Amino acid sequence: MIRKKGWILFSIMVFASAFFAFKTINGKIVTDSPKQKLLTAIGQLLKEEHYSPKAFDDAFSKLVFKKYLSELDGDKTMFLQSEIDYLKKYETTLDDEIKGTAEIEFTPAVDSFYEKELPEVVSTYKSILSKPFTFSTDETLVTDAEKVAYPANKEERTERWRKRLKFLVLERYVDLLDQRSKSKVDSITKRTDEQLEAEARGKVLKNTDRMYDRIKARLSRDERFNMYVNVITNLMDPHTDYFPPVEKRAFDEQMSGRFYGIGAQLQEQEGNIKIMSLIPGGPAWKSGEIMVNDIIVKVGQGDKDEMVDVTGFDVTDAVKLIRGNKGTNVKLTLKKSDGTYKTITLQRDEIVQDETFARSVVVNDGNKKIGVISLPEFYADFEHPNGAKCSEDVAKEIVKLKDAKVDGIIMDLRFNGGGSLYEVIQMVGLFIKDGPVVQVKDRDGKIVVMDDKNPSVLYDGPLAVMVNETSASASEIFAAAIQDYKRGIIVGSTSTYGKGTVQRNIPLGKPLDFFSGRTEFGAVKLTFQKFYRVNGGSTQLKGVSSDVVLPDPYDYIKIREKDNPSALGWDEIKKANADIYTGYQGIVKKENESIQANPAFGIIKANTDWLARNVDAPVNLQLDKYKEQQTKLKNTVNQNNSLSKLTKEMDMDVLKPDYDKFYNNPDKQKGERYKAWMKSLKSDLYINETVKIVSDMSKLQNPLAYTR
Repeated sequence: MIRKKGWILFSIMVFASAFFAFKTINGKIVTDSPKQKLLTAIGQLLKEEHYSPKAFDDAFSKLVFKKYLSELDGDKTMFLQSEIDYLKKYETTLDDEIKGTAEIEFTPAVDSFYEKELPEVVSTYKSILSKPFTFSTDETLVTDAEKVAYPANKEERTERWRKRLKFLVLERYVDLLDQRSKSKVDSITKRTDEQLEAEARGKVLKNTDRMYDRIKARLSRDERFNMYVNVITNLMDPHTDYFPPVEKRAFDEQMSGRFYGIGAQLQEQEGNIKIMSLIPGGPAWKSGEIMVNDIIVKVGQGDKDEMVDVTGFDVTDAVKLIRGNKGTNVKLTLKKSDGTYKTITLQRDEIVQDETFARSVVVNDGNKKIGVISLPEFYADFEHPNGAKCSEDVAKEIVKLKDAKVDGIIMDLRFNGGGSLYEVIQMVGLFIKDGPVVQVKDRDGKIVVMDDKNPSVLYDGPLAVMVNETSASASEIFAAAIQDYKRGIIVGSTSTYGKGTVQRNIPLGKPLDFFSGRTEFGAVKLTFQKFYRVNGGSTQLKGVSSDVVLPDPYDYIKIREKDNPSALGWDEIKKANADIYTGYQGIVKKENESIQANPAFGIIKANTDWLARNVDAPVNLQLDKYKEQQTKLKNTVNQNNSLSKLTKEMDMDVLKPDYDKFYNNPDKQKGERYKAWMKSLKSDLYINETVKIVSDMSKLQNPLAYTR
């Protein structure tokens, strides 16, 4: 296997070997093009270096065939069934193209149909949107493309476009009706239904035009080929990606911590601006109202009523509207994953670093005092001798909580997407004696056990770890270790995210310039290792199951690793040798029974189950039935949000050392942000329930004896 120091040499060798391979294959002259070399080089890299490469065979070829066509035409409103039937002759030959035993023919064939149909599609939607819609007909739109076939002919495609556009216009029409009913301004209240429908239709036309103008201008044959290559890498596993030179530079900028005014990483998907991640400490993260996968529909400035619909915008253009001067306000209308809409106002700000670090408060629960440590990410600044490291910061918070004489501690890892592996190991070591924390295995089967080597234990009292479906990677390693040692109780959604793989960037081709690190053919972010728990089970796919499950309002949204069909599977290896605690099994059984009897959690669970069944249901395009359908969705989501907040706030104290750090800090805004953070914690149903659990844990006598 190639080691780290050999990656760049390997990339050069791959392209060299690919070059010479494309002269004659089985007596046939094959085009020696850059695309052919790139495709075969990446195929060779995946085969020889990916942790668990899928075989390049007919089955894999069929997956590539289906996924690439889906990437280009996800809602099946472009290609006709006859074109798909023609392309099916390539369905089992794509593996041969990847291996270099056949010339690339599939993508050029797709390109010819794509370039033929694109102007026809544009003509179709323009024609449909030139005429008014009526919303009295009882008809539905199936939004799940997996449940429909490609159009049999142009008439069927036109009808599919009609329903799709009618739905988009109906969304905006209902919004305008709502604005009219709430307004007190004559110029708005006197507008007729026909005028509102025309305005809604005009907005949809403008957005669709913008989206297709961008497609025509930017989605060239080369860019479509890059998409095709990325389909191949993603089918190995969801975290193996191909970055062309320009995208690699943008990726590096994102990873460096750059954000655009609200502290969110954005990506354009199918004409929508989607929230891909939130930067801890940024305005979006601190608002508590923005989630990953939310779609930004509109952007407004300050207190102005006018908002710009950014559907169809390129990310760069959308960012220009979102960015602004520090302290100014930006308004966002978000489309949530359940289909509801929400408008919020954020104050633009820089990321304030010490607000992204570990911090703690004390909750008074009767005669018990429970400490809560919030950790947004497993951060580590190794470039500076005195740089921040989360394990050291958590240790400081533990000391402060011990000085406050708390009866137990909660580690809040909800929405923590991971970070430094080294820091995870050090942090687990604060709660256990020396011993294994995580195991790592490479594709050759070599297993390395990573230990906490410090026999001292900073905190040996009752401990709970809070997680949810977005707690990933390093968070899962921490939760798994605490669970495997039976050192504490894991509390939260049914399971964590389920990312148990490790990636590394591999440059391809010769360097383009010294400063950016870009190379001739970009780079591949490659999965090359896998994590395993102390008990031998992988954190991959299954994640970490909570000991005490708290029904989660977002549990129905399919965002976990297991929801991606190309994800690597779960397996297990030999468990590591460790001294295990006796644990809190009696408490776990009691608390689960208590949760099941809790009316609020019962309603949240029932609502979540209902949303899971209905969120992808066909949309009714008759006005009254559409409004009824959307009202049910909105009311269900609102009820869950309401139930997730306590009507009576918890009794919560600031730790004495934090008064000067926050309340008495010359920066008054920092104090206000800290108070806002505390206020959100005080009404958090999930923290309140976990406090009760830890209070019960503190009543046990000597729970942490060893079983061996």
